[in-house]
Amino acid sequence: MKHDDELHTLTAAYVMDALGPGEHEAFSRHFARCQPCSGDVAEFSETAGRLAAAVALVPPPQMKGAVLARIETVRQLPPRVGVRRAAGFLDRLPRRAGAFVVAASLAGAALFGGVALHQSGQADRARQEAGQAEARSQELRAVVTAPDARTVHGRTSGGAAATVITSPARDRAVFLTERLPAPGAGMTYQLWLAEHGTMRPAGFLTGDGAAVLAGDLHRATAVGLTLEPAGGSARPTTTPLVLLALPG
Repeated sequence: MKHDDELHTLTAAYVMDALGPGEHEAFSRHFARCQPCSGDVAEFSETAGRLAAAVALVPPPQMKGAVLARIETVRQLPPRVGVRRAAGFLDRLPRRAGAFVVAASLAGAALFGGVALHQSGQADRARQEAGQAEARSQELRAVVTAPDARTVHGRTSGGAAATVITSPARDRAVFLTERLPAPGAGMTYQLWLAEHGTMRPAGFLTGDGAAVLAGDLHRATAVGLTLEPAGGSARPTTTPLVLLALPG
C-alpha cells in the first residue's frame, strides 16, 4: 500500500491511464480527498489534451530549446499538504491555563469548522472542474487520434494559426488555434458550423485555444470563428475571422 506522499506523485500517470489496477484504485480514493492532487489532475488533463492535439501540428523549431530551458523549473517533489502539530504541547502548559485552553479550543473549533466547510466547498469545486477537464481532454484525444482523422490548416485574419480536425466516424470536429489574442472585455470567440450558407452555433473557444465543436457534421461544409458579445449570438454579428472548408 502506498503512502500519501507517494500517491501525490501519480497524478500524471493517472491522467494518462498508466496506473495498474491496484494503484489506480488507491489513487482514486486519495484523489477524492486531496485538493492539491485535484488541481494537478485538472492541469495535467488540459496538458494531455493539448499534447494529443499536437500530433496533427508541426512543432515550431524553437520548441525543443524552450522546453530544455524551462525543464528545471518544473516541480518534482509532491505538494506540501499540511504540517503536523508537535506532540505533547498541552502537557507542557501550566494547570491554571487549562480553562483558557479549553475556551480557546472551543472558539478555534468553531472557526476551524467554518474554514473546513469553505475548504470542503473548494475541494468539491476542484474535483468537479478536474472531472470536467478530464472528460474534455478525453473527447479531444478521441477525435485527434481517431483512425479516420482529417486535418485542415489555415490562418485567421489577424494571422493566428487555425486547425480543424474532423472524425467522420465519431461525427465530431476539434478546433485549435495558436497565438490568438484575448477577445477583450465583454467579448468572446464563438465557433460556427456552416451549412450551405447558414451558420449554426457550435460552441465557444476557451482560453487554451482548443474546443470540440457542438453538433453533428453531416451537413456542415465549413467551420468558422467570429468575435461576439459575451454569451454568444444566435447568428454571427461580425465577419468570420477564419472560415475553414471541411474535407469532403
